[in-house]
Formats: sequence, structure tokens, C-alpha cells
Amino acid sequence: MKSVDDFLVKHKLRASDIDIEELVKVFTEDMIAGLEGKEGALRMIPTYIEAENDFLKDTPVLAIDAGGTNFRAALITVKSSGEVLISDTINYRMPGLGGEISATEFFNTIADYLKPLANKVERIGFCFSYPTEILPDKDGRLIQFCKEVQAPEVEGMVIGKNLLKSLGSPEKRIVLLNDTVATLLAGKSASFGKSYDSYIGFILGTGTNTCYIENNSKILKKPYLDQNKSQIINIESGDFGRPPRQELDILFDNATLNPGSYKFEKMISGGYFGGLSLFVLKTAAKEGIFTEATSRALMDLKDVSTGEVNAFVSGDYANGRILSDIIEHQADIKASKLIIESLIDRASKLVAGSMSAVILKCGKGKSSDKPILITAEG
Repeated sequence: MKSVDDFLVKHKLRASDIDIEELVKVFTEDMIAGLEGKEGALRMIPTYIEAENDFLKDTPVLAIDAGGTNFRAALITVKSSGEVLISDTINYRMPGLGGEISATEFFNTIADYLKPLANKVERIGFCFSYPTEILPDKDGRLIQFCKEVQAPEVEGMVIGKNLLKSLGSPEKRIVLLNDTVATLLAGKSASFGKSYDSYIGFILGTGTNTCYIENNSKILKKPYLDQNKSQIINIESGDFGRPPRQELDILFDNATLNPGSYKFEKMISGGYFGGLSLFVLKTAAKEGIFTEATSRALMDLKDVSTGEVNAFVSGDYANGRILSDIIEHQADIKASKLIIESLIDRASKLVAGSMSAVILKCGKGKSSDKPILITAEG
């Protein structure tokens, strides 16, 4: 058996292999290029949502959340007192996860989920957690699906308009926003009475993304904007195209459904971390890190979820035993945990670097009495 430390050094899979200053520099360059509309940079999608606006009070709204795995909705009313009333909650599986579906199937499935709730309101807020070009009327055109959703016909379509059509209610008012933007606004809504210099929304769950508030004068690709105002920018940070990837990251990326896309997301997010961990463990098995029995069992294993990887390294056997059932030798257990924990540490440093770039680009929070509020969701 070979040394796990030598394996990690050889493949540069440690947090110490990440040059955080270089990461911040490159990430910032891509943010600026994205605001200028340059090809290949971060998307930096304008949302046309001003974080300074107040929330609609005492009016029921259908709130929809299309996430990486779950499709959820509920009726929400924010009272003048700040109290939030939630009712009629539903939770389904996101359409398109079980195989490719058509655009008609996609929108009709969602409409079937929502009709009992949509009939009770005139306003809809749709948290749509996929790369979407937000339009000035606050509807949005899907750029592409990620997180393994298979509905390619939907790409390029206007989401809200087509959903209202499937609901048979084209007159209703719908606002589309990203889950990261919703997270930023949730943090703002929960901070009544406190003073913050700015706000950042951060998602690290099935996928990953970040948003922040930018001056319109810096959004050079949209010169018609009011230069004296600001708005929330959806960075689409999971699609950061120049992360410090190593050979195994590239090989793992090539084995996913959308190779070459969302390279950063595939290094840190829950939708991919289980697969990345298994891929690295199999590579370690091929290179003689484990006993023969463990190596054979790992090579036969088809898939492992992020939750099951977490259960293995934390000893939470009630929530997953796939790895613990096949890795029984004490030396193999120690080595495999070291490999997974190294990937976790590396992911943590990648997150810290990207967040540092956003904070510095924001240019706010320079006084301790007015910090930046970062709201994070998983």
C-alpha cells in the first residue's frame, strides 16, 4: 500500500495547493469582464431588482422554489408587522431529473403542481435556480439547465410567460429571480433594525452561486441603466471558468452530463461532491492506496451521494452506510477519510477565495459599525 499523503501531493488535492491570492485575482477579473459583456467571463446577470425596495405587505403571493432536486411552493403573506404567514405548502421532485423531457412536459408538470395554489392569488414569485437572463419586465429566459436536469427544449424559452400559459392564467403577474437573489433578500428582510453597508447572497447546496449589489455605472454591458442606481447582480459563480483545477478534476468533469460547464460547481457543490469523492477514491484504488479487497469494492461501486460521503467521514451511519460497508480495513478507513477530508478542505478554500473576491469587488463593509451581511443557504 502506498502513502495517501504522497497521493494527495501528486494530484495537488490539498487546500495548500490553492493559491488564494491568484484565485481572488482571476475571479475578480472575470467579474469585471462579465459586467462588460465579454465572452467566456462570469455571466454577471442583471436582475433589475433594487435591494433598496421595500417588500409587498398584506398581499398573498404564490412563492415557488425550483431548486436542484426539489420543486416547492407555498402561499406567503408578509404582514405590516413583519410577521410572515405560510400556508398550502407543496413539495415535489424537480421535473427532468429522471430522464429527458420535452418543454411541454416540463411546463405542464409544473402547472399541475401549482394550479390549486395559483387559483388563490394574482401575484407569483418564482425562485428559479438555473442560469437565466432576467428581462426588464422581471421575467426570464433560461440560458441552460445544470444540476443534471434534462429538459433541453426549455433552454432559450421565457419561463414565466410559458408557465402562465400552461396555468391558463396569462394575466397574472410573475417575477422571476434566482435562489441566490432570494437568499440575499431573505437576509435583508430578516435584518430589520440593523445597519448593513451591503448584502451578499450565497448558495452552497446541490449547486453553488453568489450574488451581490453593484452600481449600475459599473454594468457597462447595459449602458441604458440609470447610472445613479444599483441592482442585484447574479454572478453565476458556479460557472466560473478558470478555477484552479487539477488533472482529476478535469477527468471527473469529462464524465459528467455537461462536460466543460460549471467547472467550479463540480469542485465544491453537493450535486457533484459525492461523485468527485468516488472518482478520486477509485483513482487512489488504482494507484495502490488501499487493500485489494477495498480496491475491488470501490471499483465495483457505481455511485455515491454527497450525503453518504458525509455520513462516512462523520460516522453518521444512520444516514448512509454504502462506503462504511465496503471499506472495513482500518488503514483503508483512515486513508479514504483523509482523501475526502482533503477535498472538503480544498472546497472550503475555494469558497473563501471566491467570497473574498466578491466582498472586495463590492467595496463595502469597511467600517465595523456597518458590515456586509452575507446570507448563506445550503
